[in-house]
Amino acid sequence: MARRHARVGYGLSTLLAVGLHGLVLLVSVISLPASDHEPKPSSIVQATLVSTETVTDQAQRAEAAKQRALARQAEEQRQAEEQARQEAEAAAAAAQEAQRQTEQAEQAEQAEQEAQRQAEEAAREAARQAEAEAERRAADAEEQAQRLEQQRQAEEEAARQREKEAEEQARREREAEEQARREREAEEQARREREAEAQRQREKEAEEQARREREAEAQRQREKEAEEQARREREAEEQAHREREAEEQARREREAAEQRQREKEAEEQARREREAEAQRQREKEAEEQRRAREQAEAEMQRLIEGANEPATNAQQGQQAANDFTALVRQAIEQAWRIPPNVASGARVEISVRLGPSGELFVAEVATSSGDGAFDRSAVQAVEAAAPFAELRQLPAHLQREYRRISFVFSPEGVR
Repeated sequence: MARRHARVGYGLSTLLAVGLHGLVLLVSVISLPASDHEPKPSSIVQATLVSTETVTDQAQRAEAAKQRALARQAEEQRQAEEQARQEAEAAAAAAQEAQRQTEQAEQAEQAEQEAQRQAEEAAREAARQAEAEAERRAADAEEQAQRLEQQRQAEEEAARQREKEAEEQARREREAEEQARREREAEEQARREREAEAQRQREKEAEEQARREREAEAQRQREKEAEEQARREREAEEQAHREREAEEQARREREAAEQRQREKEAEEQARREREAEAQRQREKEAEEQRRAREQAEAEMQRLIEGANEPATNAQQGQQAANDFTALVRQAIEQAWRIPPNVASGARVEISVRLGPSGELFVAEVATSSGDGAFDRSAVQAVEAAAPFAELRQLPAHLQREYRRISFVFSPEGVR
């Protein structure tokens, strides 16, 4: 479009140049007749001067003026012709320039047409290439769409697979949760059963404890009745009992002194020979006690010969009681298993309560040693040695008295 406007501009310049050339020619034509009438004023002037000059002078002056006029006219004509020639040359130059510009415009138009043709060809080529590119892009897009579709299908398949796996996982989790719930319920059921069993056990133990308490209460009632009976008997035998107490006190003091001595000796022996030597010492002491009792009995027998019968029976009963106590102590010592690592100064007092036939009712710790294993071993020794049927060999009034006995256990022995 710009080149078409440039072509219009060249035509206008050509027309202007041609018009200018025609105008110059017209002015030249118009100016030339005006030059023919110009001498008229000179004639007028010359006519005015005739009156003062001669005819010859006037003729000369007229000829001269004519020559000048002719020369001036010729000069003016030459100038006009020169000017016309210059104008014609300018017009020709302008025409040539216009022609050249026209040719250039035609060449420009041809170039424009060529450029337009090339542009059209380029446009067609570009369109063809664009179409090919579009087709290629369409193919790429279709291929991309196919890939996207395949990817979408793969993703959908993967999603379905994941959903299936998730459902399978959820199913397994539900099964695991159901299994865990069943296990929890089973554990809860087992716990309730254990609690019920424990409750039944506690109730059973409570019933057993109540039964034991009833038996103990009945036993205490029987003992109370027996004690009441014994009290009545003791009232009848009060004097003899005081004598027996005095003798028993003296015996206990002697035994205590002997016991302290034996304990001292036993402690020394235990430090050297420990358990084996302590056992031998207990056997030796038991033998010495037996001989001492025999000697004491023989001495007591000699002292009381000739005395009244009741006193003799009392001494015999006391001797039987002493023998019973020694027998029980010996049985307990044989059944006792001393635990290891027991302190040499350990002492535990066990209170023993027997039934009428020597059966064991209670063996409990009266004074603890502070060592639980040592205390339990003492109680277990009493339980292992029971029953003590020799109790029935004692006189009736002594049976009730010796149904309650206390023993002191130490690493050196039982006292």
